[in-house]
Amino acid sequence: MIEARACCRIDLAGGTLDIWPLGLLHPGSCTVNVAIDLPVTVTLTRRAAGYRVLQQEEQLEAATAAGLQAYPGGALLGVIAEGLGLPPVEVTLHSGSPRGGGLGASSSMTVALIAAAEALLDQPASSPQRLAAMARDLEAQLMHLPTGTQDHFAPLLGGALCLTYPPGGVAARRLEIDLEALGECLVIAYTGQSHFSAGSNWQVVRRRLDGEAESVELFTGIAETAQELAGAVETGALERTGLLMGQEWSFRRRLADGISTPAIERILQAALGAGAWGGKACGAGGGGCVAVLAPPERRAAVARAMEKAGGALLTAKPCGDPLVVQSRP
Repeated sequence: MIEARACCRIDLAGGTLDIWPLGLLHPGSCTVNVAIDLPVTVTLTRRAAGYRVLQQEEQLEAATAAGLQAYPGGALLGVIAEGLGLPPVEVTLHSGSPRGGGLGASSSMTVALIAAAEALLDQPASSPQRLAAMARDLEAQLMHLPTGTQDHFAPLLGGALCLTYPPGGVAARRLEIDLEALGECLVIAYTGQSHFSAGSNWQVVRRRLDGEAESVELFTGIAETAQELAGAVETGALERTGLLMGQEWSFRRRLADGISTPAIERILQAALGAGAWGGKACGAGGGGCVAVLAPPERRAAVARAMEKAGGALLTAKPCGDPLVVQSRP
């Protein structure tokens, strides 16, 4: 049995710029995110024949990797098994994130599955750069839509990261920050609405590639805000970081209809009214989770206000844990 464990993430600013080639279109673009201690866990066990997937109370089986792809719950494993030549296995999947939470759980699962598959096949572990690229491409193959890479580097490396997009690839730099201090200011709440990030992202990417003036202006604002936020969070200026998260959201929510929802805005406004510095929806919006930063002495009041506004609070904190793969008897 091979077990792989990887964390989810919250994105503080600069999301969507990780989808090629958007980062190249705005020089100096970056994406800032941080891993949180909501893990996904994958176990792989060889079988004599056929594939079996166990997730929560669901179970499905297929004779071939291609057959798995006919089922929503098995499609990801089917694509990975076919792409990597994975033999018949039983796979158990567990996620600490709400379904469609915007916390990158599906990409964390992809990373964990690929890493576990390499270990099961007794192959050398891929570098973070290669594994992230492989995960991105397999997800694009699965969804027939462009995908980014920020959701892969966070579970691979853990901690707070600043991703940049020079010609030729993605560069990931760890931000040396006080994760405990960040956690004392952080509140995350689930809106109760699942989202589909790839569909939302494609609308946004298409408008930017078409050169729509408003889209260009909004992405410029997102890119400039993310650059400033990277410096703020790294120097421990958490109040400024929270304000910049809110500023980034003011641009992002206008990128396409449906990115903002009444539930998101209600929870964010409740947080601000209770004393939060600022916040935003995680991932592509359209539902999922909301993350805000607040003064430590106001954190409990902010959390209560977000819960009263309909948010389901998540007990998650920033963490530095990278991907872990191990063999078990």
